[in-house]
Amino acid sequence: MSKKKIFLVYSHYSDNSFNAAIRDTFIKSLKDKGHEVDCVDLYKEKFNPVFAGEKPDDVVLNHRDRIEKSDVISIIAPIWNFRLPAIAEGWIDKVLAPPWAFTFKKLVGNYGYPIGNLKGKKAVIFCTYGSPQFAIRTFFLNMPTKRLKRGVFNLCGIRDIVYKRFFSVPFVSDEKRKKFLNEVVDTADKI
Repeated sequence: MSKKKIFLVYSHYSDNSFNAAIRDTFIKSLKDKGHEVDCVDLYKEKFNPVFAGEKPDDVVLNHRDRIEKSDVISIIAPIWNFRLPAIAEGWIDKVLAPPWAFTFKKLVGNYGYPIGNLKGKKAVIFCTYGSPQFAIRTFFLNMPTKRLKRGVFNLCGIRDIVYKRFFSVPFVSDEKRKKFLNEVVDTADKI
């Protein structure tokens, strides 16, 4: 097993949340395997998610540089109102943006296809939901999964994507939470 460098983006405001437990378990498991973890806490960093067409600032350029040096990009976030928190969405808009993360090959007029600049990297996404799995998968067509996997990361050229979802988190037993965290450990073991 080769040692990997993981760039982890954490986007929850609380260090007492289940997302924090995922983060801490994932980091410990990765480090126990000898991997290197570079974690960015968007709330503690006070990342400005608002994109108004400006050029990338020093923070965005720093995150891009760290991604270039990594083998894996990981995101840990809750799903609120069927999407990531605004701070994580803004991070995607600003950091994983063209022409750095991807460009478009024009075919005709405004039609073309993306050319990803992050090929060869892996993505690992952990999302928590307050709703039951049935409602998310059935009624809302699992929008975050499709958008993150098939949209964001595929545009960037990343095809090796692991997406772990944990449903009804506020309502599950401690035993179920332990099972969830065991999935996090298993995911780290497969990096």
